[in-house]
Amino acid sequence: MKNKIRFYLVVFALFFFSFGYLKKDEINYEDIRSTLKVFGIYFSKQDINTMKDYVNRNKNSYSLMREKELGNSVAPALNFNIDLKKSKGVRFSFDDLKTELPDNKKDIAFLSVGELSYLLKNRKISSLELTKIYLERIQKHDTILNSVITLTEDLALKQAIKADEEISRGIYRGALHGIPYGIKDLASFPGYPTTWGAMPYKDQIINEKAKVITKLEKAGAVMIGKLSSGALARGDVWFGGKTKNPWDIQEGSSGSSAGSASAVAAGLVGFAIGTETLGSIVSPSTRCGVIGLRPSFGSISTSGFMTLSWSMDKVGPICRTPRDCAIVYSFIKENNDVDVSNVAFDHLDQELKIGYTKKLFDKDTSRFYGNNAKTIDLLSQSYKMDEIDLPNNYPFAVFDIILRAEAGAFFDSFLRKRLDSSMVEQGERSRANSLRQSRLIPAVEYIQANRHRQELIEETKSLFEKYDIILSPTFGENQLLITNLTGHPVVSLPNGLDINGKPTSITIIGNYGSEDKILYFAEKLKDKVGFDKKPPLFY
Repeated sequence: MKNKIRFYLVVFALFFFSFGYLKKDEINYEDIRSTLKVFGIYFSKQDINTMKDYVNRNKNSYSLMREKELGNSVAPALNFNIDLKKSKGVRFSFDDLKTELPDNKKDIAFLSVGELSYLLKNRKISSLELTKIYLERIQKHDTILNSVITLTEDLALKQAIKADEEISRGIYRGALHGIPYGIKDLASFPGYPTTWGAMPYKDQIINEKAKVITKLEKAGAVMIGKLSSGALARGDVWFGGKTKNPWDIQEGSSGSSAGSASAVAAGLVGFAIGTETLGSIVSPSTRCGVIGLRPSFGSISTSGFMTLSWSMDKVGPICRTPRDCAIVYSFIKENNDVDVSNVAFDHLDQELKIGYTKKLFDKDTSRFYGNNAKTIDLLSQSYKMDEIDLPNNYPFAVFDIILRAEAGAFFDSFLRKRLDSSMVEQGERSRANSLRQSRLIPAVEYIQANRHRQELIEETKSLFEKYDIILSPTFGENQLLITNLTGHPVVSLPNGLDINGKPTSITIIGNYGSEDKILYFAEKLKDKVGFDKKPPLFY
């Protein structure tokens, strides 16, 4: 009888293995628990079970990575060698931006930075008046949008009064003087909470001023609020809830620069500062129908910002026009060489060499397809564009461990103190789970992934020996991952509305330090596309 039972058990097991129900090499709860014990790390059974699928995916990714051989000379991309000394601040003038002061406050709120600057410089409106307009709009609309974590009203009013006094005395600091802005709440400012969007840090005060804020203060800009970030820079859900898309308040604004994009789109600030590691400027800018500039890696200081990945984090502006991004970028970039003299924005009179990822555009079946096709057709009437391919022979599935391993290192104490358990989201795709499973990423695999990354960087750099600009679908295959890993700058530009009335975008990629070229091109393309729409619920 025992032999018979044993026989049936063997047959039963073979049946399940043969159909994939039981996976011989799958990592289970006990495997993870035992491994964590080696590191002196302890998580609950529920947390470990949430990690299992993630850890198994990592294991499969390591196998894929090992299939691609590396030469002995390939070192890991632990330090970028990007020469940004030749990077140009984008010059601009306001001769073509003369505007009369609108009668309606909501029209004032949606003016571009350039237009607001003209009005402020010529004292057609005061910074205090403008600041109060935005404060009123925040009080009226942000109960719906949930884009502001901390309103810095007292600070903003003081800065606005100071700006007005200086301008009245002929002290003009440039195009941002007196203009209210918001900054993603990953940036620290003494005396105000820097929450990183996460419940464990909701009362955190960091007595350090982010370098970007210092630069904006020097420019005379007015800080009106700390804007929402998805918890620890993931998604659009923070401890106060979900930040909404002004075009459809039934959905989130995407992450993690959720509040920055939402606030600009809804006319709650003149411009905003966001951050990106793997899509956090581009994605919410796309969803909210605004322009996002993710600049070259290292071109804007991350000092005073929460770290997610030392080798991938970038800071950049989110605005209503490419020219606005150019203005803000020129004031906050490192090696600042702002020129506010009478030099036209379109000073790039050389012929730009343009490539476009035709295969990615042809394969696009998303809601973006129709508008992208129209945009490419428009451009082909004025520009010669070559068909190109982005690098594709890489183990892309494994590159995610670079971000997560570095995040795990930054949040080491956070995990060991078990603060992750108080995060709002705890599911498989949550930041809490991502940080927990980072403890199981081997150092060897992290370094190997960075060696593959170095080859990816070199291949991508070679494309820009031939082209000034490359056009791509914003979410085309691995485009966002590639350009974030290589540190190349991109502009996400709205190019229409889909059939449901929601914004779509196209992405313009440039060479290191060529923000001037991609922003110039984006401004030209904006005029061709003619997208100048505002979310109806907030206009």
